[in-house]
Amino acid sequence: MPRPPRRRWAGALAAVVTASVLSLTGLAGQAQAADVNNAKNGGYESGLSNWTCTAGSGTTVSSPVHGGSAALKGTPAGQDNAQCTQAVAVKPNATYTLSAWLQGGYAYLGVTGTGTTDVSTWTPDSASWKQLSTTFTTGASTTSVTVYTHGWYGQAPYYADDLSVFGPDGGGGGDPAPTIPAAPTGLTVSSTTSSSVSLSWNTVSGATGYNVYQAGTKVQSTTGTSATVSSLAASTSYSFQVTATNAAGESAKSTAVTGTTTASSGGGGGSLPKHAVTGYWQNFNNGATVQKISAVQSQYDIIAVAFADATTTPGAVTFNLDSAGLGGYTVDQFKADIKAKQAAGKKVVISIGGQNGTVSISDSTSATNFANSVYSLMQTYGFDGVDIDLENGLDATYMTQALRSLSAKAGSSLIITMAPQTIDMQSTSNAYFQTALNIKDILTVVNMQYYNSGSMLGCDGKVYSQGSVDFLTALACIQLQGGLAPSQVGLGLPASTSGAGSGYVSPTVVNNALDCLANGTNCGSFKPSRTYPDLRGAMTWSTNWDASAGNAWSNSVGAHVHALG
Repeated sequence: MPRPPRRRWAGALAAVVTASVLSLTGLAGQAQAADVNNAKNGGYESGLSNWTCTAGSGTTVSSPVHGGSAALKGTPAGQDNAQCTQAVAVKPNATYTLSAWLQGGYAYLGVTGTGTTDVSTWTPDSASWKQLSTTFTTGASTTSVTVYTHGWYGQAPYYADDLSVFGPDGGGGGDPAPTIPAAPTGLTVSSTTSSSVSLSWNTVSGATGYNVYQAGTKVQSTTGTSATVSSLAASTSYSFQVTATNAAGESAKSTAVTGTTTASSGGGGGSLPKHAVTGYWQNFNNGATVQKISAVQSQYDIIAVAFADATTTPGAVTFNLDSAGLGGYTVDQFKADIKAKQAAGKKVVISIGGQNGTVSISDSTSATNFANSVYSLMQTYGFDGVDIDLENGLDATYMTQALRSLSAKAGSSLIITMAPQTIDMQSTSNAYFQTALNIKDILTVVNMQYYNSGSMLGCDGKVYSQGSVDFLTALACIQLQGGLAPSQVGLGLPASTSGAGSGYVSPTVVNNALDCLANGTNCGSFKPSRTYPDLRGAMTWSTNWDASAGNAWSNSVGAHVHALG
């Protein structure tokens, strides 16, 4: 949260993103019937046979794999980007489709030596398998091209599997074309909540993906053997089937199973309304309207007190009311105001971090210190929970440990909110996203900050600039498809142009984005493949800047959130 200005992407990486946008493509068209796969050992089942990797950066692994029993692992190091190449025989004046499945760190797929225009595509880090595909045309005298995968300098290892070069037979031999897989077996309901059903099934040989059907309608695609279907009604029975897919086509549907949602909702949240508004209250005077907790606008359901302070004990935090900066506001008044808000049905949490936050939870000891100190603040001031706004990184393992320890102390009424930056939620492999998923059963809401950001990727792989409906909906889609329940997703925006360095949008834009996600109306060019009527709501920085602007944000967005139904 502001105590501006904000961090930015490294310039070199930003340049790569900008330059690479033009080469991002969707899946290319299907190969023609006479086409063959001209790549050899594209599934890495024969180790690195036919492949050459720079500086010993490549190896084969048995997990994770997309198909078969092996995949390539490329590990960038120093000035080496872990490039692995293969020379592929092709015909002149012919069009080919290059495709591969990738996972892990930043990964690139491309071809050189085409005799025309060499092409490539890429994907940011991904916790699950993602297919990249592009097409190229060979020149009049081209009989061989070089296909490659590589990672990015200083980034995590990448994994590649099931690489193919479909097109006319170049005469060099290649891997055989796949056949349509068998229908999945062993489909079972693994767990349910009041709004979701989780499914699992057995692996199908030769499958590269699976489709999930609800009452005969496809509702989800995945590369793994499990899925969670959400936004369901409580205490309701649903029928599910699964199919297996690969390049050859889709299998028959599996035997149907029935999943029945529970009557009570999961996750944290106490007695919060279905759709809630979060506002940050400033424990300092930075030019915005100075408020007491009692003056916070009634539209706010969750009030996040910003911020706790770090102590000399690793992981531990404390709170110091800025009485002087807040016009003589006393601790006793502060506590009484919190109780009054709670009596009115509101929740008040202590926020940890902010832009200048220095709290670090990096081992078991600091995790314990964090949980103990936050619980002590809850007992002292009456806070309902904690907000995690650590903008300088976090450790998913130990933050998860800390929050679960706090939950064990505070019980099921604990409120846990999070306010990551956009870059923190681009992939489920990011630490913030991992933490949110790790504590999904006790998490109340993630209010990502859709400001001070710059351009980011949406769930459709396209790049969107901040300040639009599409930016809000396409990025929220990543969280909604990545495993969070709709009730755990909120849109975080500044209350006025003074509330952030960039990214302010009018309340109308926020309301349109809420309508698009919840009801499928008022969308921009991006429209989600489904609606999320249980979407939690919205957040703003801050209640103080909202007051400075005549409460325009809470009057408009607050009322709209509460009217979502």
